[in-house]
Amino acid sequence: QVQLVESGGGLVQAGGSLRLSCAASGLTLSSYGMGWFRQSPGKEREFVAAINWSGGSTIYADSVSGRFTISRDSVKNMVFLRMSSLKPEDTAVYYCAADREVGPSLQPHYWGQGTQVTVSS
Repeated sequence: QVQLVESGGGLVQAGGSLRLSCAASGLTLSSYGMGWFRQSPGKEREFVAAINWSGGSTIYADSVSGRFTISRDSVKNMVFLRMSSLKPEDTAVYYCAADREVGPSLQPHYWGQGTQVTVSS
């Protein structure tokens, strides 16, 4: 059974930083692309960032490019999202996702339960 478990969310002031973690079980991350998505109240879930199976390729939404960094540790079967210069509009539930390929226009097969990030102004 595949499980993705996010952690690291919380309340932070604008301009601050957080690092989200996603621990995977039931699959070997080194064979999967990984990504982060987010959903704010009243809005559709949106793509944030993705990293390919080897970690050699990353892609970001324009709204977070230059502020967020996605990385992975295939030995520990984990993926991370380092978020800096946070803005109130980054407030959302953040979801970890996995599939053979993850990208802005793709729907990953596996999802975590989400972790809340709240940025206060």
